[in-house]
Amino acid sequence: MEPKSKPTNVIAKCSNCGAKNRVDPAKLAEGKAVCGQCKAQLAAAVAPITITDANFAAEVEQSPLPVMVDFWAAWCGPCRAIAPSIEAMAPEFVGRARIGKLDVDANQATAARFGVQSIPAVLIFKNGEVVDRIIGAVPKEMLVSRLIMAL
Repeated sequence: MEPKSKPTNVIAKCSNCGAKNRVDPAKLAEGKAVCGQCKAQLAAAVAPITITDANFAAEVEQSPLPVMVDFWAAWCGPCRAIAPSIEAMAPEFVGRARIGKLDVDANQATAARFGVQSIPAVLIFKNGEVVDRIIGAVPKEMLVSRLIMAL
């Protein structure tokens, strides 16, 4: 019999004091995680992470969890069409994957680095490497299934 693998901890930023806490995702999802510094209850991140050129390495490449990044722009109609799906996926995948959004107009270096020429473009990263690329407005079910395949 194989031993049970320990779940990968996630980093949760305390909304009270700003401290970064390494916590078990199950405790975070159940509302049982507390800040190590101020002892306030930690809330699971329920919104997609804002990814920028400046924080890309820390939020995506160094993430212990797979990260789905939506490359989008405010003027893009199809980007706005899939935005509710991206927003809804963030709380659904807490502790299993991270969901982020990168505005290609404000973060051109990262978009160029990954060859994003059409938007919306959703890239899935695992261990800092692109493992899947979805181009265009697709149904939420497709986004979910492709992310699950990357887990």
